[in-house]
Amino acid sequence: MVAASSQAARLLELFQLQNDQGPCLDCFRAGQPVAAADLAAAARRWPRFAPAARQAGFAAVQALPMRLREQVIGALNLFRARPGPFDPADVRVGQALADVATISLLHERGMRRSDALNEQLQAALNSRVLIEQAKGKLAERLGLDMDQPSACCETTPVPQPSPV
Repeated sequence: MVAASSQAARLLELFQLQNDQGPCLDCFRAGQPVAAADLAAAARRWPRFAPAARQAGFAAVQALPMRLREQVIGALNLFRARPGPFDPADVRVGQALADVATISLLHERGMRRSDALNEQLQAALNSRVLIEQAKGKLAERLGLDMDQPSACCETTPVPQPSPV
């Protein structure tokens, strides 16, 4: 769960995840909208979720998929306090918000991956600097050209510093 508009909605979303049941999970799995105009009538469909939602003060729910093409990354739940179907215009606005949130989440995920790759590349460059410094030290100690230490090290033992 990324965000919730109220503490009651947040707790209900967590309840769905903990109980592996509810419209959000059904929507996520199917990649299609899921609606329950009357949660009192949805008790057979979601025997644990529906009573918990009613207790939290919700009477209807509309779950909308968060997807990019065929990839579903989540679902957006819209809850309301009175039973009845959601207005189609409200569902379209909700889906538009879910689509914008999807793009934002995927962009953030891409940025995180890019940052991780940059950190890995920087670590590789830093280790390369250490390798080049070691090669320079060996070249100096053994009187070799800078291109020779790596080949030299495989066959020539590296002299140990004398004890002080």
